[in-house]
Amino acid sequence: MRAPLLLLLLSLCAGVNDARAAEAVAVRRLALLVGVNDGGPERVKLRYADTDARAFSQVLSELGGVLPQDRVLLTDVDRAGVLAGFERMGRMAEAARTSGARRVEVLLYYSGHSDDEGLLLKGQRLDYGELRRALKGLPADVRIAVLDSCASGAFARRKGGVARPAFLVDSGTQVKGHAILTSSSADEASQESDRLGGSFFTHHLVSGLRGAADVTHDGRVTLTEAYQFAFHETLARTERTRGGAQHPNYDIELAGTGDLVMTDLRATTAGLLLTEPLEGRLYVRDAVGTLVVEVQKVSGRSTELGLAPGAYRARRELDGGVSETAFTLKEGVRTPLSPGDFMSVGREATVMRGGGGGMALPSMTPEGRVRLPVNVSLIPAVSTNQLRAGDAQVENLFALGVINGGTALGGGLALSFLGNVYDAEVEGGALSLGFNVAGGEVHGAQLSLVTNVARSGVAGLQATVGLNLSNGDVAGVGQLSLGSNIARGGMQGIQATVGLNVATQDVTGMQLSLGVNHANGGLDGVQFTLGANSVAGDMKGLQGAVAFNRAHSVTGMQLGLINVGGDVQGLQLGLINVAGAVRGMQLGLVNVSREVSGVPLGLLTFEKKGQLHLEVFGSDLQLTNVALKFGGKHLYTTLIAGIGPDDRFQRFSLGLGLGGHIPLGSRLWVDVDAAGSNVLSTKDPFAADSSSLLTQVRAMVGFQVMSRFAVFGGPTYNAWFTWGEPGFAKLSTLPVRSHEITATRRVQHWPGFQLGVRI
Repeated sequence: MRAPLLLLLLSLCAGVNDARAAEAVAVRRLALLVGVNDGGPERVKLRYADTDARAFSQVLSELGGVLPQDRVLLTDVDRAGVLAGFERMGRMAEAARTSGARRVEVLLYYSGHSDDEGLLLKGQRLDYGELRRALKGLPADVRIAVLDSCASGAFARRKGGVARPAFLVDSGTQVKGHAILTSSSADEASQESDRLGGSFFTHHLVSGLRGAADVTHDGRVTLTEAYQFAFHETLARTERTRGGAQHPNYDIELAGTGDLVMTDLRATTAGLLLTEPLEGRLYVRDAVGTLVVEVQKVSGRSTELGLAPGAYRARRELDGGVSETAFTLKEGVRTPLSPGDFMSVGREATVMRGGGGGMALPSMTPEGRVRLPVNVSLIPAVSTNQLRAGDAQVENLFALGVINGGTALGGGLALSFLGNVYDAEVEGGALSLGFNVAGGEVHGAQLSLVTNVARSGVAGLQATVGLNLSNGDVAGVGQLSLGSNIARGGMQGIQATVGLNVATQDVTGMQLSLGVNHANGGLDGVQFTLGANSVAGDMKGLQGAVAFNRAHSVTGMQLGLINVGGDVQGLQLGLINVAGAVRGMQLGLVNVSREVSGVPLGLLTFEKKGQLHLEVFGSDLQLTNVALKFGGKHLYTTLIAGIGPDDRFQRFSLGLGLGGHIPLGSRLWVDVDAAGSNVLSTKDPFAADSSSLLTQVRAMVGFQVMSRFAVFGGPTYNAWFTWGEPGFAKLSTLPVRSHEITATRRVQHWPGFQLGVRI
């Protein structure tokens, strides 16, 4: 009996192993992860899009069941790179299906720039329709898309559809459909944070996937739990930011019962157990200071977080107090964390859990930096920061040295001989005879003689003799320099320089220079320069330049030698004015437009929807005359040329006139103009001993026979001024009156007529 019993037990064990193997290949999860910081020249370059993609990739690898060979991570790619990634993912999904997987899941993650029409990839657009088609074309049973970008909620909107409740999928294999999670609604900005080292949405989504969202405490995090956690945390943490509250969105259509499990906390060989008595907001950072999990822990229930083995530091905020601890997670061990493991910052040593003895923790900031009030330095590597904190992230209130350096300046003052260099934000003032560099935002002032650089934005002032550069928005006083000011974002304030001002987005305020002003967005305010002004978007206000003004559209005034605008509501005043539709006035030597509802007043006016006629007529002066009339609907310029076969081609005339067109119905019209012509002899047109000028006032009544053919005629009054001997006694075939002004100057005047046709 023992042998058959042993065989039976062996067969049962083999059956269990086969079942587990079948379950292992039942679901195959693939991931395409894209992080692109560069959205194009009109967008502020992000800092953490690629970091977000790597963080999401890591949590899927550690806890989400995505094998290394089943991941495609793309950073800093353009539109073609993303589409190539989809093609590669399609081949991988097809291979997974043919290898025997009963269900294939594909997860798309994108962090970067977008708008309400599509993803923005290094100046190229991948519209949402094409993105949906690419996602739908993947040979997978379940498709999950997570978009962390501005206005990404537009991708979750389905024409004619309604988003389903977020209770999703079953744990078996008969599941099909899609789930789309976006970091913001269709008309909101998605935001990233220097404090988090990434975006708000991805940070909280990853925290949720690591266990913070496990509300059922079953050691697994479902898509429902992860989304709801990320929604509430993102909304709560962005309500008071400059970008405003951010509302994640979703579109979920998955068939099945139960929930789709995104991560299994038991998949990692180490873990952190937050015990029942522990409460407060916890920030967990790894050995290099990266914030890996943020969670609001409530007492009474334990929470497990899935983390890789290694050294960590945790910070707890509770009732206005701050406490910290450090611990090490070991392979195969779930390490508990209790209230007694934390000590108030700066009071005494904290015990290193999991072995390694104890270590003293200095005073820390909420961002996990070492707070050292004063730093004295020769260079960053030879400084009191390095002496007291080593390679840790440091925040100072006051710094003095040849070159100051650290992580951040926290509301104080940095004075240096050569430069101030900070990895993150600067709050306060940074003064240097050389350069100032802030890796994050500047809230205060950067003052130097050479260069100021803020890699995220400025709320305050940048002033230098050389170059001011902000890689984000500028708000406050603005940028002042003798060289160049560049804001790679919006500008709210003043850019003033001798050389070049550039803002890659909208300007609200003033750009003043002696060289060039350029706003790559719109402008609401003033651009003034001796050189050139350029606005790629709409201009509302004043553009004043000695040389050149250009704007996509104008509401206000352009004042310069050459003015170029799109549609203009207001005034263009210059030698040459060029516009699309004008509602107002063009005043210049040459005016060019598509259409004018107002007054184009110039010597030469060209309007596409205005007048352009060729006239052939005879008069009492010359039998054959040709005129070209062009201009607006009511004001025109005419170029006149005539020759008289009646006097054997002894003279000809060339002239220019300005006039007005008066419609009198659908067919009748009246043209009234004043013209001046030079009458020349065909024998010697440039004779030095004689010259003459013919001036005319003309009234012509016309009848429109067809759309492009009219007849006209009317009276003229003429005055012919001569100097010297013109070579002919009079011009008209009609009687004239003559007056001697001087011995060599005379004038003849008389009423005349003209008859002709217009085509």
